[in-house]
Amino acid sequence: MSADRPFLLVGLTGGIATGKSTVSEIFRRLGCEIIDADALAREAVEPGEPALAEIVAEFGPAILGPDGRLDRKRLGAVVFADPARRRRLEAITHPAIRARLAERLQELLARGFEGVVIFDAPVMIESGNHKRVDRLVVVVTDAATQRARAVGRDGDPADVERRIASQMPLAEKAKLADHVIDNSGTPEATIAEVRRVHRALLADLRARRPRPPA
Repeated sequence: MSADRPFLLVGLTGGIATGKSTVSEIFRRLGCEIIDADALAREAVEPGEPALAEIVAEFGPAILGPDGRLDRKRLGAVVFADPARRRRLEAITHPAIRARLAERLQELLARGFEGVVIFDAPVMIESGNHKRVDRLVVVVTDAATQRARAVGRDGDPADVERRIASQMPLAEKAKLADHVIDNSGTPEATIAEVRRVHRALLADLRARRPRPPA
């Protein structure tokens, strides 16, 4: 835990369709503060934002919708098929996301928040942001379940395979985790897993707080 903040900053990541959003919502119900990297990313590419202008300059105006907003699906089709272009996009968006994360953390400091903050980010390890958190939680599922959920949600098996291939393998992410949550089973089993990790995080937070003088 950073010495200048009284809360525990916990990174939450996983892979496509592993159920990270479900886990994040359970953490929210347990009283954690949630910061969603996808929401920060959407803010960063709103019309008028510098990051959107950079993206248009790099990828062309065809990635914009009729309303002048970023068409994320159209851009995704470009970058997930080309690792070099994906890295170029990340070089534009990741600094903007980090700046917004810093703003949110300052807001929590100003509020005097002293609990667990979950930073929910799909490519946290790939971007190096896992080195900026106090603890890392990785949500995993078996490969068959992951693919079935992703195809059921997105409907395009070929696109799902490209997206899975573009991310670090779940097994490699799990090796870096302080806690792993297996979301392959029933909703009740996942809730129990999240509660287990939440208890461990609270214990960690209490243990790292300075003891009052005797």
